[in-house]
Amino acid sequence: MIIRNDMTTIKKIKTIVLILPLLALAGCEDFLSKEPDSTRAIINTPKQVSQLLTTAYPQAGYIVFSEGMSDNVADKGVGEDDKTNRASFFFEVVEATVDEQDSPDQYWAECYRAISVANEALDIISKVADPDKYNAQKGEALLARAYAHFMLVNYYCQFFDPQQSNNSPGVPYVTVPEDVVIKQYERGTVAGVYQMIEKDLLEGLPLISDGSYTVPKYHFNIAAANAFASRFYLVKRDYQKVLQYANAAIPANSLAENLRPWNTTYSSLSPEELFRLYSRANQNANLLLIETSSTYGRYVANYRYGLTYPKWQEISDSERIITGNAGWTYPLYYRGENNYFIPKLTEYFVRESVNAEIGLPYVMLPAFTVEEVLFNKVEANAYLGNSAASLADLNTYVSKRVDNYDASEHKVTAASMQSYFRKNNVRDNIVETVLAFKRVEFVQEGMRWFDIQRYKRTVTHEARNGSVISVPAGDNRRVLQIPQTAALSGIAQNPR
Repeated sequence: MIIRNDMTTIKKIKTIVLILPLLALAGCEDFLSKEPDSTRAIINTPKQVSQLLTTAYPQAGYIVFSEGMSDNVADKGVGEDDKTNRASFFFEVVEATVDEQDSPDQYWAECYRAISVANEALDIISKVADPDKYNAQKGEALLARAYAHFMLVNYYCQFFDPQQSNNSPGVPYVTVPEDVVIKQYERGTVAGVYQMIEKDLLEGLPLISDGSYTVPKYHFNIAAANAFASRFYLVKRDYQKVLQYANAAIPANSLAENLRPWNTTYSSLSPEELFRLYSRANQNANLLLIETSSTYGRYVANYRYGLTYPKWQEISDSERIITGNAGWTYPLYYRGENNYFIPKLTEYFVRESVNAEIGLPYVMLPAFTVEEVLFNKVEANAYLGNSAASLADLNTYVSKRVDNYDASEHKVTAASMQSYFRKNNVRDNIVETVLAFKRVEFVQEGMRWFDIQRYKRTVTHEARNGSVISVPAGDNRRVLQIPQTAALSGIAQNPR
């Protein structure tokens, strides 16, 4: 591993918070606040619907609370005192509002705002004279609606388990535009939400067309849509479908050329250059990019409950699975004492107007990547008994991640995995390997929480004062609390 010092000063910029309507279900852009007939008079071409759909994605961050609940963080004793970061570490309810960036409340509101945009687009398409001309836009709207509900049900409900009934409370699955300020909703069940997600996913996938977008990676393009399907079916443990959609996202013979070039191109870049490049649309690895209102790029290194050097040693220890004394090539930087980060998501500031001095910080979030597709394939092949295929993909990944990579020296083998994990069979060793590699690959991106939930891993956090909190699978504290404002729509809060 490479450790470097970065003494860059992060400027404190005066900001205002994003003001969202109640439950964020009443529209998003100026033209959406007009009367329905007026809206349809403005949006009457496929191109205009595509423009509308650029806002059909949750423009709020989940990384702060998702990473904070995971086993990727430790208590530094000092650091940026952020309420979401702190409460997530202790598995407490985040006392925030929909106005506060990176909070669970804002993410909930933004997901439903995105859903309302998708539903508005679908309603417009259903009423045009020539709906076939809008097939690509219909596909994107269905995928966007499915994605927002998928994120909601996985954060604000008991996690889906294909071996259980999943009859615990879900989230409202909203399929029609809002026509009243406050509408009453029922939560249904987790199983019901998953059924609706799958319906939208399967209906929308065949309609997606990359030729409909100026910048396809800002929309559900073909590769991103299939990557989403592979993630969905990974949670459902339908491994044949995981392979089907992973291969549709990225053909097997082009995986290597589309992975992030960490041990070649990236290795010579400064942190500033990496920050600028990581979440760009011109990076092959990025399949879907979502503009996210967030201060994460500003505070990622400085959160009190974050990545420490001992924690990084724990996470990166997976390099010992690889033969030949391999070392990960990820560049680890520090900004002050015990404030570590890998340059990934940088902040860009959006001013209220050209001459304004106030505005909002944003990051561009890679929601789906080629790396995730590869990992999904590895895991699916392991459960399907295709261990040779899993090992081949793991070694393709290693070829882009090991410092001074040598194909004859640096390998993942059945023996090296067994030596590290000592599981009873090759399948279990492969699964543990892919989970370990995913952990280091997506550190500080919030992805670890999904694997912790899928595999029901207990999370243990130790505070600097010596107190220890241990939260096992099924514990209600692992389910984010639904915003209190949702009660106005009859949505019951979660037990704690």
